[in-house]
Amino acid sequence: MRLAKFLAMAGVASRRASEQLIRDGRVTVDGLEVTDPARDVDAQHAVAFDGSPVAPVAERVVYAVNKPSGVVSTASDPQDRPTVVSLVPSALRLYPVGRLDIDTAGLILLTNDGDLANRLTHPRYEVPKTYRVRVWGAPVSRRAIEALRAGVELDDGLTAPARVRKLAWDTIELTIREGRNRQVKRMCEHVGHRVRSLQRVAFGPLMLADLPEGGHRVLTAGEVQALSEDP
Repeated sequence: MRLAKFLAMAGVASRRASEQLIRDGRVTVDGLEVTDPARDVDAQHAVAFDGSPVAPVAERVVYAVNKPSGVVSTASDPQDRPTVVSLVPSALRLYPVGRLDIDTAGLILLTNDGDLANRLTHPRYEVPKTYRVRVWGAPVSRRAIEALRAGVELDDGLTAPARVRKLAWDTIELTIREGRNRQVKRMCEHVGHRVRSLQRVAFGPLMLADLPEGGHRVLTAGEVQALSEDP
C-alpha cells in the first residue's frame, strides 16, 4: 500500500496530513528518509515517524468530544495550551478529525482511523456540520437569513447555500458542507452580525446531544458506520 495510507492506518495522522509529514522528511522506510507519499510499503518494511517505529493498529476507535472554548484542536501545542486530545485518556495515538477554532466549542471527533478521518474531512464528501451561533447586535433579520441560505461572497469565493433556522432573536442554527477557515464567523459578519459565541452541535449524522462540556464517549459501531456512509 502507499506510504501515506500506511501512516494513516497506523494512526499517525489522516491520509492528507500524512502526505505532508512524508514531504517534510519526517518518515523513514528501512532507515532511509522517504519524501514520496506514493511509495509502496508492506508489513515487511520498517517504517518510522520521527524516529519511532509505526505499524497499522488493529483497534480502530472514534471518540466524540465536547470541546470547551479555550482548548486547541490539535494533538499537541507548542504554547502548552490545553489540547482536545488531552481530554481523552487513551494509550492509543489519537488525532482530531478537522478543527474547531480555539474560541469555538462543541462536537469534535478524535480517532486513530486515518481512512475515516480522510473521508470526513475531504471536500468532495461534503459532510454537513451544524453550528449554534449567537450574535451581537440587532435581532437576526430575515434578510440576513435569506442571504446565508443563498450563499454569500467572501474573500475566498462564494459559499455554498447553507441551511439556516432561527432559534432566538440573537441565535441561529447554521449547517454548512464546506470547511473554510473561520467560515461561519465570516459568513455571519458578511450579513451584519459579529459572532458572540459558536458551538458545533452536529457532525454529519452525529449529534452533540447531552455530552457534557469537556466530556467524551466512544462511538458505537453503528454510529461509526453512519459516519462512513454518504450524507
